[in-house]
Amino acid sequence: MGFTDFVSEAGLTVANSFFATRSYIVGHAPSQADVVTYKAFSAAPDAAKYPHVARWYQHIASYESEFASLPGDPTKAYTTYGPETTDLPTNPKDKPADDDDMDDLFGSDEDEEEDPEVVKEREARLAEYKKKKEGKTKPAAKSIVTLDVKPWDDETNLQELEKNVRAIEVDGLVWGASKLVAVGFGIKKLQINLVVEDEKVSTDELQQTIEEDEDHVQSTDVVSFNCAFRVFTSFF
Repeated sequence: MGFTDFVSEAGLTVANSFFATRSYIVGHAPSQADVVTYKAFSAAPDAAKYPHVARWYQHIASYESEFASLPGDPTKAYTTYGPETTDLPTNPKDKPADDDDMDDLFGSDEDEEEDPEVVKEREARLAEYKKKKEGKTKPAAKSIVTLDVKPWDDETNLQELEKNVRAIEVDGLVWGASKLVAVGFGIKKLQINLVVEDEKVSTDELQQTIEEDEDHVQSTDVVSFNCAFRVFTSFF
């Protein structure tokens, strides 16, 4: 007979009983049968009162962006699917305890066994999710640094100084824009920007390397150091 409605308590109780032993409307994977049934709901079912149908509803909702690509016939009404009888099954939450239930408080393992195909499908999806998660690499933390490179005097060749600075190559280091800044008495210093991967580049060691050019460099100073992974593309 199929489902009759997903508004009344009777209709939701039927659906809850139906999904107590099923993960999908038909088969072992989402299809258009799930899509049309899902769209027949005006709102998510009460998980406390109808846990099985609420579980199914939330699961199908995760496929919402893929609805059009799911297999099946989307023209069928949701009433096409569901239980073969309209006899109202008892909601497990409302079922009174009988003598057998009192004798066996923990229930039977056989009664709680899941469909092997359902278990297999779930495990396959979990494995696929873990594989995708492991394959994602965490973006490297990067920072923007501005360095002052000070020459000895006004006779220092600043073009050679900058050329020597930019010749330094370190994994995780990218040189950016630069400019000459007047200090006084005709002396100018080189102010240069760079991006560094925090785990790969030590600014202290980089400064020491620059200062090894004793013919041109008197000293270096860090003007600014900002964590700037998100603005890396606008740096230049």
